Amino acid sequence: MGKPTGFLEFERADRTYEPAGTRIRHWHEFVLPLGEPDVRTQASRCMDCGIPYCHNGCPVNNQIPDWNDLVYRGNWRTAADNLHSTNNFPEVTGRVCPAPCEAACTLNIDDVPVTIKTIEYSIAERAFESGWITPQPPETRTGKTVAIVGSGPSGLAAAQQLARAGHEVHVYEKNARPGGLLVYGIPDFKMEKHVIARRRAQMEAEGVVFHCNVTVGKDISARALEEQHDALLLAMGSETPFDFFAKSPGRDLDGLHYAMDFLTQQNRRVAGEAQLPGTREISAKGKHVIVIGGGDTGSDCIGTSFRQGAKSVTQLEIMPKPPVRENKALSWPAWPLKLRISSSQAEGAAVEYSVSTTGFSGEGGRVKLLHYVHVDSKLQPIPGSDATLDAELVLFAMGFSGPADGGVLSGLDLEAVPRGRFKGLDANERDYKLPGGGKLFAAGDVRRGQSLVVWAIREGRQAASAIDAFLMGSTALPR
Repeated sequence: MGKPTGFLEFERADRTYEPAGTRIRHWHEFVLPLGEPDVRTQASRCMDCGIPYCHNGCPVNNQIPDWNDLVYRGNWRTAADNLHSTNNFPEVTGRVCPAPCEAACTLNIDDVPVTIKTIEYSIAERAFESGWITPQPPETRTGKTVAIVGSGPSGLAAAQQLARAGHEVHVYEKNARPGGLLVYGIPDFKMEKHVIARRRAQMEAEGVVFHCNVTVGKDISARALEEQHDALLLAMGSETPFDFFAKSPGRDLDGLHYAMDFLTQQNRRVAGEAQLPGTREISAKGKHVIVIGGGDTGSDCIGTSFRQGAKSVTQLEIMPKPPVRENKALSWPAWPLKLRISSSQAEGAAVEYSVSTTGFSGEGGRVKLLHYVHVDSKLQPIPGSDATLDAELVLFAMGFSGPADGGVLSGLDLEAVPRGRFKGLDANERDYKLPGGGKLFAAGDVRRGQSLVVWAIREGRQAASAIDAFLMGSTALPR
């Protein structure tokens, strides 16, 4: 795999960023790609592992050592074919995936894993630049029709697989453009939206029909879709945000918003797209911003706030500060708990750990202060540690509890079931079919609860395989 001695000869090198002072002045991607010679050198570091644990780390089961070897040898087109055999959208995961494959890499035992994510990105972009990414319409049509509710990564992956299998696929999206949170959630500085637009063009040429600005449960009933099609896949995501402050003092003050309302609004601005009717403008310009929640959504809020011109940004995390380096003997090859500084945090945010918000206070109906208390390792308040922070805009980025109904679930007599902290539809990972013996399927965050883009792609692909087998009696689609 790669050069047998590459991991001994070459140091790990990865993509770099534009300086923070430069990148916060625009909304474009700021990651600086590696040149071809450097990518090939990095691919040569892939070891001839007896067990490639990177396969375990990757939810879509990318054949990572194989395309690393191909890149090292300059066989880029074959590498692109190999990569696309397991992942419909590697240009997306090469940008926004946290790379659990790198955590599982054998070289990560010494904290120098192969730069798998960068190599994946490089293969995907070279494939587009070289014109290798072309529509793959089916040779024959099956006469079967499938409706998909939701056009996030799960819905898109399923749609492409099913269309290539010869089915007529209709995707219903409530927004003006397909892509779900890939388009309306992830900021443009992490992934520009032409990335999704070019895939949309490919999929339309393959026969996928997108119905945008159509809200299932309002503009058309879910039951009608079920009756009109041979199979119905629910891939609406998990959009109901957690709100742990519903009964906290000051919760009704202006200036408190859910993270996704803030991010979606900015993405519409960048695209020049009209805001939804009744939308109240949310802006961080000139304000002290507090982001509650330490995950990726919180980091996206930080980067967006700086680009809008925030006076200051502070991120609050209730959990203790993680260790700088994990205990490899306990964690590897699993995803480790360790301190990670996101690119948005590095742009100047103050990050506070072991902090629990207790309420808000303000003047004239607007928030001015956030009240908090420090907590111990059991998340219990520490007496006498109460304090306040200036807060003119507070963003809740504490995760998502389950699917937003909007008439889809109730229209199909479905209920979300508890899955630990989250809720999801009761479909198993074997055939993604909902109980009842009908033609309803579910995949992605709506089934498993909020998760990663790469997990959504996996679920969409596997659901497509299950639907194809349901419709045709057997399937050649890979899982």
